Amino acid sequence: MNEAGMSAEKRQSSRVQTSIPVRYRELRDGAEVVSVGTLTSDVSTGGLRFGTNKFISNACRLMLELDIPTLTKPITALSKVIWTQKVDARDDCQYQVGNQFMEITKKDQELIATYLKSL
Repeated sequence: MNEAGMSAEKRQSSRVQTSIPVRYRELRDGAEVVSVGTLTSDVSTGGLRFGTNKFISNACRLMLELDIPTLTKPITALSKVIWTQKVDARDDCQYQVGNQFMEITKKDQELIATYLKSL
């Protein structure tokens, strides 16, 4: 913690506030889980945050499909939930979920970076 009592930023890349369609599917052993669509709140080359009505526990693995408007096919990534926060449900989302990309191609990271620079 710093002098102001706030924890230091741990991200390696800064997040940009943007609403991009994203679908996520929880990866569970033997369980059939349906993909859920939502919007991102912010995105970086290292992860993203989205809103949802379903509580998702920390360390849960998600398969993500990010639909960047300038691309013809979605970017896919395996992510780990780093944090989940309950929020005011005024926007039909009861939780904000922060994710860190665990498996994503270098090319897809570059495509995200290019898109974020264009905003």
